[in-house]
Amino acid sequence: MSTPLNRAVSTPLLYFFILGDVLGAGVYVLVGSVAKVSGGAVWLPLLIALILATLSAGSYAELATKYPRAGGSAHYATRALGPAAGSLVGFCMLAGGVVSVGALARAFAGDYLQALVTVPTLVVVVVFLCALAALNIRGIRESLRANVFATLIELGGLVLIVVLGMWIIARGDADLGRLTELGTPDRSVVSAVLAGTVLAFYSFVGFETSVNLAEEVRDPRRSYPTALFGALGTAGVMYILIGVVASAAVPTDELARASGPLLEVVRIAGGVPEWLFSVIALVAVANGALLTGIMASRLTYGMARDGLLPAALARVLPVRRTPWVATIATTTVSLVLALTGEVAALAETLVLLLLVVFAAVNCSVLILRREPGEPGHFRIPTIVPCLGFASCLFLATRIEGQVWARGLILVGLGVLLALVNSVRARGRTTTEREYVDTP
Repeated sequence: MSTPLNRAVSTPLLYFFILGDVLGAGVYVLVGSVAKVSGGAVWLPLLIALILATLSAGSYAELATKYPRAGGSAHYATRALGPAAGSLVGFCMLAGGVVSVGALARAFAGDYLQALVTVPTLVVVVVFLCALAALNIRGIRESLRANVFATLIELGGLVLIVVLGMWIIARGDADLGRLTELGTPDRSVVSAVLAGTVLAFYSFVGFETSVNLAEEVRDPRRSYPTALFGALGTAGVMYILIGVVASAAVPTDELARASGPLLEVVRIAGGVPEWLFSVIALVAVANGALLTGIMASRLTYGMARDGLLPAALARVLPVRRTPWVATIATTTVSLVLALTGEVAALAETLVLLLLVVFAAVNCSVLILRREPGEPGHFRIPTIVPCLGFASCLFLATRIEGQVWARGLILVGLGVLLALVNSVRARGRTTTEREYVDTP
């Protein structure tokens, strides 16, 4: 496939891009939330979430190598299910982006920052998001090589926690019995594990944005599956190890109360300055928010340019050539969400939105099997997208009512937008036909 974009992304760079996006900040923040709803066996929801995420990742691997072009999930849904479905999927991706940035802004203001300086949450959230928007508007010049550096910092922080946790276990200050504790006073074992899995699923999302790089990958047919599954595997191993050591080292009730749960491991282990790990965690949170914010603003710009959102959102700065209106709009929504919701609730809302996207992608891969696509593309066994679609439906049933209330508002706006765009598309088609038929 010919493309005007520069095919400069190698397999290692793609691997680190996906790994950086997946690592993000979920596990730095949500281990405590998972413990709160699941009990001490935090590793189990993380393992189940990894398996379920890998199912949908298989569908992305096939479609990204079959149609290696920018547009990702919205492009696949449009091709398989029509423009209305593509518009809905694109909006859910966009909404998920702004929700994620809101959650990360809230997380940035938590215990990790408070270990360094005491600042009101409201002030931190506003300053943090305004700073990210300013960077985005000014123009982000970091290459994927810079992302490798940031990802290594994030990964190094997780490795540090695993080492410290093992040291706590080795010196006899841990309770391995917590690794089998499941359920809470108000939840059965099954309900607790599934509730934890919904939250843990947030820790593995991020890989879906990488399909937008497929058009710039040198050999997507070979590179994308290797990088995708390699990155998910790396993140999965690290997350499960984190779940084991954090649960064994920190009492469950303390873990559940902390907004910076991994900092508790550092405190118990001793020997490592708390400020050092706090800085590492804040880098992870800020990097994840910045990457997601860039994605959300560019997606908003692209949808506006294609006529799916108001045209004003496609305005760019004359010199910087950055989508400043889209950046301000998405940042404003993220700010409102950050100030009105907690991290766990925002994470569940993001999961709900992405379940809509993943369900559409899993359906699309089956429908598009009748098209040849790129020669020799990666092909996942049929059972995988079927299980992926079923897992999306199942996880959706485990999301709590108040999260559905918030999520359905966003999904409803997406459906309304899809209907409007569908009517406009039919109107343009009718006008074109009348013009052609006019003598």
